Amino acid sequence: MSEPQLSVRSTKARDLAHALARRTGQPINKLVEIALEHYDRELREQQAQSPMDVLLDLMAEGRRTVPAGTTSAHDDLYDEHGLPK
Repeated sequence: MSEPQLSVRSTKARDLAHALARRTGQPINKLVEIALEHYDRELREQQAQSPMDVLLDLMAEGRRTVPAGTTSAHDDLYDEHGLPK
């Protein structure tokens, strides 16, 4: 009995699959299974997060690009009386 077939009509997918097969020595069908399992696991983990977890992750990601010592006080824009300079 033969295995069910999966056909993907994509030049990019074909090229990536063949390149990975050459680099890893794995057959393409195994690479597709691994990739799909990885993607499925990633989606399940994302769905398991609460909206607050997602927000906190986004905030942490944004903070990584802010230089150390940066504040949001904006004191340099206002005088000692709180008026714009």
